[in-house]
Amino acid sequence: MDGLELIKKATVLVVDDTPDNLTLMSNLLKDEYKVKVANCGEKALKIAASEVPPDLILLDIMMPGMDGYEVCERLKHDVLTMDIPVIFLTAKAEMADEQHGLELGAVDYIIKPISPPIVMARVKNHLSLKRMADFLRDKNEFLELEVSKRTKEVVAIQDVTILAMASMAETRDTETGNHLRRTQFYVKALAESLRDHPRFAWFLSEANINMLFKSAPLHDIGKVGIPDRILLKPGRLEPQEFEIMKTHTTLGHDAIAHAEKALGIDCDFLAFAKTIALSHQEKWDGSGYPAGLAGDDIPIPARLMAVADVYDALISRRVYKEGMTHEAAVKIMREGRGTHFDADMFDAFITIQESFCAIAERFADSHSDLARKQELLAQVLS
Repeated sequence: MDGLELIKKATVLVVDDTPDNLTLMSNLLKDEYKVKVANCGEKALKIAASEVPPDLILLDIMMPGMDGYEVCERLKHDVLTMDIPVIFLTAKAEMADEQHGLELGAVDYIIKPISPPIVMARVKNHLSLKRMADFLRDKNEFLELEVSKRTKEVVAIQDVTILAMASMAETRDTETGNHLRRTQFYVKALAESLRDHPRFAWFLSEANINMLFKSAPLHDIGKVGIPDRILLKPGRLEPQEFEIMKTHTTLGHDAIAHAEKALGIDCDFLAFAKTIALSHQEKWDGSGYPAGLAGDDIPIPARLMAVADVYDALISRRVYKEGMTHEAAVKIMREGRGTHFDADMFDAFITIQESFCAIAERFADSHSDLARKQELLAQVLS
């Protein structure tokens, strides 16, 4: 199909209150375009907003009731009709009239009596411009949809990557269960409660909270590298065994760093994951590990995870212990305010503790989960 055939398919709406003018323009245009006519502004607006709108409007100004200026203004303020090009076709020849028409959004201004060749040339040119504008607009919409689709795919890949890596740790650690999901939501709830706090507002943006939520499940990924005899031991660890267990922080950090290096680009969610994996066992007073960081030297993501991780460890049932009640867990954690935990973060935890309870209930481990852990432990120790 050539360009001429495309132009012949275009529809031109002629708006004029004078029957002779409508007949004149219809006869002029009918050989090359489909022509619609309207003898008043109200009818013109109705046709323009129909399911099959015109491609271009030739609009008279001096009409009874709603004049052409008002018609144009209403067309340009309606999302359904704002992209239809309007050419004023009028006997108003003053420069101020033309300026006003163009300021209202018209693409051209033709003064009567008309020159048929000039009218045809301008109609053709503006229809060509409209086709190009429509093409670019459609292309941009397509590209925006593609970008949105690709963005969703990237986010999905991030989520799958995190869950896959976290699941690796779960298969080795009989204590994990729904711990990963619970701590993920604990961290998000705690971060959201602190987003307006003067100490943390600069960091806890919506984007960063989202990254914290995504990366939190990787906090114990380093346990993949801990020997079974230590990781799955059903009792208290000996000092030398505990020293080995403590290396899960650096093992996790290094594994994520290696993955990031192999990827070849910086990823925000992996940066958060590295920080949490490495430092979530640090304590406010500097007695934690692996680096003995203290106070604000401990990264905010790691401090958030410390609260979430300890709370969940206390309330969770293990093969070697029963889970504590919420009240008992909070009582123990109070002793760590300002020593184990950032005091402001702990206070925020107390404020939203009902949310923590709801999360714990939502992702509670089932009896089958515990049975599976016991079976796995028995197999390893046999």
